Amino acid sequence: MLSKTGFEIFDVLCSAREATAKDLAAETGHSRKQVYRVVDNLLEVGLVDESRRHRNQRVVRATDDPVVEAYRHLTSKLGHVDWPELLSPATIRVCWYLDEPRRVTAIADRLGITRQAVHKALTPLKNRAMLAPSGPDYALTDDLQPLRDFAQEVVTHEHRTRARKLAPSATIAWCDPKRALAQVQTSENTDALQQASEWDTTGLAAFYAYDLQFFLAGEPAFWYAPDDQLTPADIVCHTLVLEAGARRVSYAMLLIEQEQIPEDDLLETASWYGIEPLIERIYQFIKGDFATTDDVGNSIPSGQEYAALKEQYGVA
Repeated sequence: MLSKTGFEIFDVLCSAREATAKDLAAETGHSRKQVYRVVDNLLEVGLVDESRRHRNQRVVRATDDPVVEAYRHLTSKLGHVDWPELLSPATIRVCWYLDEPRRVTAIADRLGITRQAVHKALTPLKNRAMLAPSGPDYALTDDLQPLRDFAQEVVTHEHRTRARKLAPSATIAWCDPKRALAQVQTSENTDALQQASEWDTTGLAAFYAYDLQFFLAGEPAFWYAPDDQLTPADIVCHTLVLEAGARRVSYAMLLIEQEQIPEDDLLETASWYGIEPLIERIYQFIKGDFATTDDVGNSIPSGQEYAALKEQYGVA
């Protein structure tokens, strides 16, 4: 995540073609030693690159990383705002959740911080009338979608950088500020994440722990959430986020029934992934409503097909 100093230097580089450490020190008021340290960090995570001038003088510039492009879009739309002054790492994390009205308590629980910490992170936005309160809920105002996009790119970049230190082929299929669902392309990268204590195998590859084992084409998916325990509800959602075709939906239903996952628990988990309609339809099917006339109907198996699958895998 961008530090406060890192954000100030990042802001200068996004608005200029290139700069030296002397230029950045003059623009930000930080010492050259501090500038060099921050620039080295930005180089390491791919947000800037560098070249050399006469006498080996370092010159740095912003890359075309999605974080850079999102920030340039934000400043082009809302250039009157002093974003480095307004945004802290905590505020950026909270902004990820403000795409829809959410309660402070829900954000605090999801981030694992106090409500007071969330309110503190929101204060700069409140002071600039950037929040649209709706009862006890908060969301960004409609014209601040570029800020939400920037927060999303920062969070995704942080997770992608973390994953690629171990698995260079890793891509992020879904994330929030504390969690990430990743996919890899090589067996070597799979081995690396399987050996890392902070990463758990998830998706279809995790069904074997519940006596459900399927043919897996390609490498397994991985889940980063070191503060949380991976639950069957998580595994169902990860499976369907990665692909929601009829085969995966059928397998997800087997796990739901075998583990007797309560509908309310799974719907609460699914709300973070935007797949609540599919989960609602799955439970309707499990309860005996086999109609498939809605938008997710093509992903739902026939009653006969699913009955045969349950018998094959011994799910009562």
